[in-house]
Amino acid sequence: MIESQLIRILILLAVFASVFIFAQVILSITTQGRAHSSAINKRLKLIAKGIGREDVLTQLLKNDPLAYGEHHGLIGRWILGLRRNLQMAAIAFGPGEVLLGMVILFLVIGLALGLAAWIGGFPLTLGVVQLIVALSVSVAVAIPLLVISFLAQRRRKRMQEQFPVALDIFVRALRAGHPIASAIDLLTKEMEDPIGSEFGLVGDEVSYGAELTEALTAMAERWDLDDMRMFVVSLAVQNETGGNLAEILENLSEVIRERMSLFLKVRALSSEGRMTGWVLTAAPIVTFLMVFMVNPGFYLEVATDPIFYIGFPIIICVFLLGVFWIRKMVDLKV
Repeated sequence: MIESQLIRILILLAVFASVFIFAQVILSITTQGRAHSSAINKRLKLIAKGIGREDVLTQLLKNDPLAYGEHHGLIGRWILGLRRNLQMAAIAFGPGEVLLGMVILFLVIGLALGLAAWIGGFPLTLGVVQLIVALSVSVAVAIPLLVISFLAQRRRKRMQEQFPVALDIFVRALRAGHPIASAIDLLTKEMEDPIGSEFGLVGDEVSYGAELTEALTAMAERWDLDDMRMFVVSLAVQNETGGNLAEILENLSEVIRERMSLFLKVRALSSEGRMTGWVLTAAPIVTFLMVFMVNPGFYLEVATDPIFYIGFPIIICVFLLGVFWIRKMVDLKV
């Protein structure tokens, strides 16, 4: 009788211990998931996952356009622009990986189209090869670059909208008695991406020995924003001459807001031209791909004509010239 009661007590204790351990595991997982989801920006989420700050700094600055020095020549400037767009778009792949993926996709599409044309009975003349190359470049190069540029400009616009708000928080922190480092740390915890992570990177760089003005200048150059450059100049001048930094930054915030208001008016007045530029850039590529997918013979049947060998490259050159000219026309500086 006693043995059966003892066994019963042991079974109940085992069930209690199992339920308790299971509940603790579930609670731990739930708490960790809430900590990750409550992080307001990407940097804080990475830190909440247990990643070291040095690794976070390396990961978020993988595509830093200033990390590889100056770029000379047309190709160097293009790679610098691609690196800056990847950084602004928060894409984890570097320029080398993106270019390698484009090359692989270009070769796969080119070989598949060449094989399909050969099976379809179309001779692989110079015109057909030109058509295949143009189609492969459109899918493997042009469309990915347009997507990267769109994502980068969307986040850059978000950064411009957040910056005056960040300045207001910075000013209130200074007036409450916080030092500059503490005010920057407040921005990293209160602001969403992209500006929250960017100020977090500034704080980490300062922690590893960089000068505050140098870290802020690097942030301004990564995003190529004049508002940030004015902010850095204000801090540098205040360090040299003294003065009420909160009042200086409050006036700067008002100037930036007025400049943003003027910028939005200019964007509204130039919206038709900018939309025309996007349509004239994307529509020929998309139309070319859709027509080829629906009716490949529409192009392949005329690609064997000798005049196609000359006319098709001329059309492409005129298209690229038109895109370049339209982009220069709608690139208004405020």
